[in-house]
Amino acid sequence: MPDPTAVAAATETVRNDFIRQIVREDVANGKHAAIKTRFPPEPNGYLHIGHAKAICLDFGIAREFAGRCNLRLDDTNPAKEDPEYVVAIQDDVRWLGFEWNELRHASDYFEVFYLAAEKLIRQGDAFVCDLSAEDVRAYRGTLTEPGRNSPFRDRTVDENLDLFRRMRAGEFDDGARTLRARIDMASGNINLRDPALYRIKKVEHQNTGNAWPIYPMYDYAHSLSDACEGITHSLCTLEFEDHRPLYDWCVDRVDLAHSPELLKPLTDKGLPLEASKPRQIEFSRLNFNYLVMSKRKLLAMVNDGLVSGWDDPRMPTLQGIRRRGYTPSALRLMVDRVGISKQNSLLDISILEGALRDDLDAAAPRRMAVIDPLKLVLTNVPEGTEETLTFSNHPKDDAFGERSVPFSRELWIEREDFEEVPPKGFKRLTVGGDVRLRGAGIIRCDEVVKDADGAILELRCTLDPESRPGMEGANRKVKGTIHWVSAPHAVAAEIRLYDRLFVVADPDNDEGGKTYQDYLNPDSRRTVTGYVEPAAASANAEQSFQFERLGYFVADRKDHRSDAPVFNRSVTLRDTWAGKA
Repeated sequence: MPDPTAVAAATETVRNDFIRQIVREDVANGKHAAIKTRFPPEPNGYLHIGHAKAICLDFGIAREFAGRCNLRLDDTNPAKEDPEYVVAIQDDVRWLGFEWNELRHASDYFEVFYLAAEKLIRQGDAFVCDLSAEDVRAYRGTLTEPGRNSPFRDRTVDENLDLFRRMRAGEFDDGARTLRARIDMASGNINLRDPALYRIKKVEHQNTGNAWPIYPMYDYAHSLSDACEGITHSLCTLEFEDHRPLYDWCVDRVDLAHSPELLKPLTDKGLPLEASKPRQIEFSRLNFNYLVMSKRKLLAMVNDGLVSGWDDPRMPTLQGIRRRGYTPSALRLMVDRVGISKQNSLLDISILEGALRDDLDAAAPRRMAVIDPLKLVLTNVPEGTEETLTFSNHPKDDAFGERSVPFSRELWIEREDFEEVPPKGFKRLTVGGDVRLRGAGIIRCDEVVKDADGAILELRCTLDPESRPGMEGANRKVKGTIHWVSAPHAVAAEIRLYDRLFVVADPDNDEGGKTYQDYLNPDSRRTVTGYVEPAAASANAEQSFQFERLGYFVADRKDHRSDAPVFNRSVTLRDTWAGKA
């Protein structure tokens, strides 16, 4: 195993945020035998772009310092959890390029949590409370007024143990009682005003079935899960900063490192343990404009049919943006560019889109496609003539090699590349004007064929025979170059043109009584039938291309077939979104 200090030093010039500085100092001081982190999502929805930052940080820290990172599902609320989400979470982590040391669940530790709760009761640090949820809120106080003690706060240890064990046995109804920490109802931190540790919830759990009629609260379970696994650095977002005193209180009062009797249920199962006191460190969430990141809102859009599902390419879920054509390397690049800080902010989505453009500019082969086709006939090319031209797969990287592109008398071009009455500055094809056909020669438009209503059906043009590739006239200057696809060889393709899901930068702003759903972009998805060259049609699912002059596109991971291609627009070549302020 490489020396952690050497690994850290090697990456210092690349990544030197405040969290890595803390870890680097801990390694240098010999504070930990090994660095251990965890990525702890709740399996109550699909992961989104914000989670990509956490994944890259949690797994990245472990990788950079020769440590380990667990994937742990915080499955303490079975009413909202689903095995479907568990499968998707694992898929997303692997897709981003990471592999966990161990797959754990908070439910692995339910017996430990329960025994720890009994220990807290015996120490006088927890009590069973009969107040309703509404009464608990009334007793809690406000930011400027202290709370009031529960009338059940001074129950004896024996009474509390008896009631808690009866809660465990399923004797009481949902919500009838809670187990609360006895801390300080006058604390300036409301999280320390005797928070709940357990609630009664008779819901079947995906891993433990009906074994538990009570479930631990998130803060309690999260802190003790970290302690059970020997996590050295518990990295979380800023909203948990005010929860850190409770996190530390739970870890300190239970003291798993010196309470081997509490860990017996795990040792009996053969689970490796490294009980320790973790250090919680908070960092800012990743938020982009023109998106919503709330799982609740994303779930509502799925349930209300406003999108086609969690993997709709307009969604900010990792499954969605993967289908859109985002790559793991683009997301890792975006995370590096955003950095790690303690300051929450709403970032411009151009950072995300720019990372994808830069990634695909280097990684995506080039192909030709036409998404709004207009027929063009080269009248001086004999009927039945077919040629094969050679094109570079990437103009900046010879390692991509070359491909054969068919050329013929009849072509498809983009409709926007022709103007019968050109506006000022127009540099493409017009009647009597010349333009270069990409890699094929220079043409002049001689005639426009229209239908009875005046709609343009076809352009009739002449190919300059002295301007073919390799000929002396090939370098003749013309104002513009357009792309094309040979009509007899073209493959009809479904082209899905995706755009931003919302028309305002901050769809979470509910001023004026509007909700995020009022700001949905009606033009966020448009489907057209276009034509692609054969080398694009034969692509594998999830293969990305730059369709020359059009943008970056990906073969849809579910619907694409070589005989029925489906391409999703990932991002335009430049940030030209019409909805920008």
